[in-house]
Amino acid sequence: MNKNNLYIKTSLLIIGLIIINILGKNYSKRFDLTKDKRYTLSEETIRIIKNIDEPISLKIYLQGDFPAEFKRIQLETNQLLEELSSLNNHVAFRFVDPKNNSDELIQKGLQPSRLTVQEDGKNSETIIFPWAVINYKDKTENVSLLSSSFAPTQEIQLQNSIENLEYEFANALLKISSEKIKKIAILKGNGELDDINLYSFLKELGEHYKLAEFTLDSVEKNPQKTLNNLLEYDLSIIAKPSVRFSEKEKLVLDQFIINGGKSMWLIDNVYAELDSLMQNGNSMTFNRDLNLTDLLFNYGVRINYDLTQDLYSSTIRLASGNVGNQIQYQDFLWHYYPIIISNNKHEITTNLDPVLLKFPSSMDTLNNGISKTILLQSSPFTKVMGTPVNISLNEIEIEPTEEEFNNGNQIFGVLLEGDFKSAYSTRTKPFEIGNYKKIGKDNKLVVISDGDIISNEIFRGEPLPLNIDKWTNQPYGNSEILLNTIHYMLDDSGILKLRSKNLQIQFLDKEKSFREKTYWQAFNLILPLIILGSFGLFFNLYRKRKYSS
Repeated sequence: MNKNNLYIKTSLLIIGLIIINILGKNYSKRFDLTKDKRYTLSEETIRIIKNIDEPISLKIYLQGDFPAEFKRIQLETNQLLEELSSLNNHVAFRFVDPKNNSDELIQKGLQPSRLTVQEDGKNSETIIFPWAVINYKDKTENVSLLSSSFAPTQEIQLQNSIENLEYEFANALLKISSEKIKKIAILKGNGELDDINLYSFLKELGEHYKLAEFTLDSVEKNPQKTLNNLLEYDLSIIAKPSVRFSEKEKLVLDQFIINGGKSMWLIDNVYAELDSLMQNGNSMTFNRDLNLTDLLFNYGVRINYDLTQDLYSSTIRLASGNVGNQIQYQDFLWHYYPIIISNNKHEITTNLDPVLLKFPSSMDTLNNGISKTILLQSSPFTKVMGTPVNISLNEIEIEPTEEEFNNGNQIFGVLLEGDFKSAYSTRTKPFEIGNYKKIGKDNKLVVISDGDIISNEIFRGEPLPLNIDKWTNQPYGNSEILLNTIHYMLDDSGILKLRSKNLQIQFLDKEKSFREKTYWQAFNLILPLIILGSFGLFFNLYRKRKYSS
């Protein structure tokens, strides 16, 4: 080979390598070879990330010394963010050790998680900060990376967390990068909850949507104008009304639904309040005449006039005695406060903390061609009490039995979807309405038989977070299920379905690994020596045979 040919081939090789590098930089293709396609982003996530047109930074507080199994979250988070950054070079992320600024993180609302770690057959506790913080333009959004603490095992909690990663980041990115478009009406005028009782949830809801109070008081004078104004909203929330609805008001709400407006009904059919019990020790519950039974019945549900007790319930705090001048308090099970754990796989309720209800009534669903999904359902061990009925704090002293609590699963919350028929299609309408519609198309509404599901506690005149019990600090999923429900009804992006993502994640059996620890240590130590010794012996025999012949 002459020198000219050598130079030409060398030059072509160099040019070829340069071209390959340029193409590789500008035209990359990533392949997901996992069976469950865990690294394949959804179309919704891809659309959200590609719409980001300015630099966005993410800090992930998963750096440092923490349990080995929770490094899986670190690894999976890193993989996800690499996928996101490969789609948009505006995305920059880094992992940060929270050890040196933990107090600052807590002040910003990034609460740590306490984990039980099993090593060498011993249990110990460690604290981590499973959070990411996103900064975009002048906005900041916190992302929780660890799911429900109510998971039966840490392995399940970890799996739920990994399955939810794409949804959590996609939802946060959509929230921080999008303008509020959808409008929600908070209905007033029929004795609904006061603003201070709605403060916690509406504050969170207002980060996603435009909110406004809407009163039905003007229906009596100008019902057509009231309807036209209400139709400017995408969704209405009716939160624990206590005053009867007139037929004109019902027709306005009916036509709002038939014309495509979504609605969330949070209804107490029975008056039962703990405050009355605390004052008197007992209270007579009575039925509320809200005049809504026929309207909801027409759509496919009926809220019964009863109260449901559940063996799986929360507690109330009562004075139990005195020590010196100090009053002592104790938490007692209160079966009128059922704790609801959802077992269905709908995107609204997947990986959801238990939901706390207060004095709920049972519900029935009706066969009317409308699709129905049970969102909230009791345990099988319930006791349904017809109302009116007297309830007393002395009931905490009565030991319940399964024989008494034998009414089975009771429904407390239903999602209805389909083509709703007007409740006034075969009835005399209370006023003449322009463009009256008998049947709507492809709409959604939710009915929950407990108005207190949205009501936050108040302490010393200040509203408390809806999802935390003020006495026990127990977390609940009330805020999350309501927010998920509204997202589902108004979701144009489709990201909520990412909550139902299933991954196949394998975990070590800790007890077995500890039990067989010595065997595998010896195996890993001796096997390489055997392989190395066998190779040396074979090589020496080969050399002797080769050179002796």
